[in-house]
Amino acid sequence: MARLLFLGRLEDIAGVPELVIPLTEPTSLGDVLTMLPPFVAEALAGPKIKLALNGALVAAGGLVVGAGDELAFLPPVSGG
Repeated sequence: MARLLFLGRLEDIAGVPELVIPLTEPTSLGDVLTMLPPFVAEALAGPKIKLALNGALVAAGGLVVGAGDELAFLPPVSGG
């Protein structure tokens, strides 16, 4: 099992703040996204979405998620 966290407006898109997915072996980010509804996966795959794996910011390229991991999807932010 791995836990996916959806922050900010991504929670609204996903419809839940977090989701637990079944994983029995290390899985690529692309395969994780295929486990989600297509409209959610599309929003999460956007170029401005940042990722944090187990609390550390990571790049999407080559990302592998394993059992027990927590993957957070962070939307772009703006401030003023």
